[in-house]
Amino acid sequence: MVEGTPDRRGFPIVVSGPSGVGKTTIVQQVLESDPQVTYSVSVTTRPPRRGETSGDHYEFVDDQVFDELVEDGALAEWAEVHGYRYGTRASVISEGLDLGADVIMDLDVQGGMSIKRLFPEALLIFIEPPSREELEERLRGRATDDEEVIAQRLANAIGELEWSSKYDEQVTNNDLDETVETVLEKIAERRARPDGAD
Repeated sequence: MVEGTPDRRGFPIVVSGPSGVGKTTIVQQVLESDPQVTYSVSVTTRPPRRGETSGDHYEFVDDQVFDELVEDGALAEWAEVHGYRYGTRASVISEGLDLGADVIMDLDVQGGMSIKRLFPEALLIFIEPPSREELEERLRGRATDDEEVIAQRLANAIGELEWSSKYDEQVTNNDLDETVETVLEKIAERRARPDGAD
């Protein structure tokens, strides 16, 4: 349970970066380390992977439900990634913010920009790999995809690196613990500002 501060409105935090850079792990560690941060679970048409349960990692829905959410304007952002659609419910973000929590999301780079348009106070953090070689090694290390899919993911990941400069903060993931600590520091710095914004 998040320990928001009722006398303040929280702010959205978006952690983005190319596939394979470790953003999901970073977000999970931030959640474990900072009780004022809560998580906005993404809605997706992707089937669950081993160990994933609906509501904890993602809200798994079929195409018809996703289409209804888009038509109703219920999603703050959504995108198609590798053949599946992912989105974020605007109501989940707003509810967390109203409770005084800072709401963290791990999103693709375009999704982060959509959140910033809706919530100008959002803190956008871009996680960069130490090198392109390291990024390719991480993507291959998953051993869940064939060579064609890996090549497509790598091309997409390299394209996503070009979005880095559009984000408020850029953090290179050389070491997971150090990266998490840096992200926590960036959140604390934003929280300490009187207006919570840039």
